[in-house]
Order: sequence, then C-alpha cells, then structure tokens
Amino acid sequence: MLKRFFQPTTATSLEQLPDLTGVLEKQYKEQVAQRHIEFDEAQFMALRPLQSMLDKLPAAVDYDLKSAAYKLLSNRPEKCRSLYIFGGVGRGKTMLMDLFYEACPIIPKRRVHFNAFMLEVHLFIHQWRQQNSTDAISALAKKIRDSALLLCFDEFHVTDIADAMILGRLFTKFFDLDITIVITSNRHPNDLYQGGLQRELFLPFVKHLQEASEIIELVAKEDYRFSRLQALDATYYFPLDKNAGEFMQQSYNKFTNFAPQQPGVLNVLGRKIILAAVHGDIVLTSFNELCAQPLGPADYLEIASEFSTVIMAEIPKLTAEKRNEARRFVTLIDALYEHKVKLICTAAVPAQELYTHGDGAFEFERTVSRLIEMQSENYLHTEHMGR
Repeated sequence: MLKRFFQPTTATSLEQLPDLTGVLEKQYKEQVAQRHIEFDEAQFMALRPLQSMLDKLPAAVDYDLKSAAYKLLSNRPEKCRSLYIFGGVGRGKTMLMDLFYEACPIIPKRRVHFNAFMLEVHLFIHQWRQQNSTDAISALAKKIRDSALLLCFDEFHVTDIADAMILGRLFTKFFDLDITIVITSNRHPNDLYQGGLQRELFLPFVKHLQEASEIIELVAKEDYRFSRLQALDATYYFPLDKNAGEFMQQSYNKFTNFAPQQPGVLNVLGRKIILAAVHGDIVLTSFNELCAQPLGPADYLEIASEFSTVIMAEIPKLTAEKRNEARRFVTLIDALYEHKVKLICTAAVPAQELYTHGDGAFEFERTVSRLIEMQSENYLHTEHMGR
C-alpha cells in the first residue's frame, strides 16, 4: 500500500488547464438532472468554498513546482487555505469532495479514506524505525509532499492516543510544506478525540487545524443514505436469478453516485484482505470473498469498523459440507450487526432457509434473526458504530 505515496507525478501546466469557472455547480446540476442525487440547498451552498479552492489551487501548485529562479522573479499567488467539511452521517460530504477531486486538474493529488491512510502511516513509521535513526514523521511528510500537493481525506476521526500524537506532528508538517488538504468528518474539530486519553496534548493540533482551514458545516436536510436504502426494493434480494447481478450494480451505483469500481485492500495483523470494490466507507464484495476464505473475528471486526455499508453478492444455501463457511458467516453477521453496518445482499434463498441442517444449525437461528432485523427500518436508521 505504501507505493501509493511514492509514485512519481507530474503537474499539468496552467496553459493546458480547462476553464474551471463554475464547474462544480454545473456538475452538481448535471448529477441532479441525471437523478443520481436530489437537489439540496445546503449542499449547493457548500460547493462555493470548494469552487473557490478550485479557482486558486492550480496557480498555487504551479508556483510550488517552479524553479527557485522563477520564484525570485514572480509574485507568489494567493495561498489556498485547507477545507474541513463536517456534518451528520449521509449528508453528502463525500459526494461533494469527490466532485471537487474529480474536477481538480492538478495531477499531484490523492484522495483516501482516513482509516486506510492511518494504516499506511503506521506501517511506514514501523518500517522506517527498523532501518533509520532519523525522525520518521518528517521523512513521511517529505515523501508525501514529493508525490501530492493536494490531499483529500474522507471520514476523518481520532479515537486512539497513538493516532492523536502522530496527527499533531504530521499535519503541522503538511501545512508547513504547503500541502493543501480537504477533510470530511462527522465532527467539528473541537469535538475530535472527545474524552480521549491525554486529550490536552491533542488540543494544539485542533487549534492549528482551525487556523489553517476554513471550517464548513454541512446541514443538509436528510440522511441520503437512508433515503437510498428506502429507494431499494429490498436490502436482501433472492433468489440468485438473472436480475441479482443488476441489483448489486444498482445498489453500488446508488451509494457511490456511480463511482468506478476500484479494488480495495485491508491490512489486518499483517494479512491482506482483498475486496472487490471500495469507495469511501462502502464496500462491494461477495460471500466467497469473505466466507470461503480463512478469515476470522479480527478480520470481520476490521471490516465492520471500516465500512458503514456492505454490499455482498451470492450468499448460497448452506449445507453441512459448508459448515466452515456457515461459521464464518455467523461471525461476519455478528460483527456487522454489533457495529450497525448496513447489509445489502443477494442470496439463493430467504434468510430462514439459508442453513437448516448440519453442525451449528440451531445456533444459526440467531443469525437468521439478525438478518431479518437488519432489513427493518429501525435498524437501517441507526448510525454506524465505526471507529
């Protein structure tokens, strides 16, 4: 995963850039016209600071990439402040950031889910300290600056003292190195790491983050993820007929605004879990991918913590010969249920008929009960209990 930090990049020259005036409002209206999203005044207003950044950022990046001689003879363009967008779950923060990221023409950029980023950070620090005696945080910041002048972090949060201490130093270096950052989060910066161990050591970072960023609250009128769930004819589709695949694709499109399917990787205790498609905290996967492989409780807990919505294809009718797969499925559903993950799936038979004979069939009844409850409006309206 580290290689994504270090891939060489080249910037698009200013002369080659398209006209970016009003491009975000135009693209938002196109999304509405195509019925990919519903118009929301708060979302539309939140596009303005993103558009302002889009107007300024190419010139700032172009200046940063020029030679020292050029900088001596030229006036520095207006510096871009970072953006921190916060608001309730499902209000469209990720969608707005994605519109901005796709429209931004500069090449040295990166968009990443915050959990995945922190996994990479910890891995880099561990590897660096095994081979070097110098400061790992400074080395990491420089490596990132060499490959990205724009960083977009989705689902920013802090729950761990180790992360809190790293973030304070790392982001301070990001800002010092003129890396522009766009963040989405469910919490205002003042509410990050609330009640955390030694939180007073984290507060200087909160102050610096607010000084370096424009803070935007997105108060959209409803949880759009819940409305998308309501728009589905079902969250548990059976049987596995010719329409099952189309149901999977439509579900993925609804929740990701027709994002391309790009594989994802989770690192758990040094092992890698390969997932068919990941977009933010949405994962598209299959029964074989999660339950026919030798995965265990730690893997499923990581998945449940990482993703708010799991779209899972082709759950078969389970038999005694598939008792191991059945046990893994039970463990998976327990993890998803406890973390209030939304499950959208296709299956061969109704939940009550998935596993009726074989070892553990009696215990499987709890899983059936949970699968049924997970289709209820009350469950679908509960907030994901991730990190």
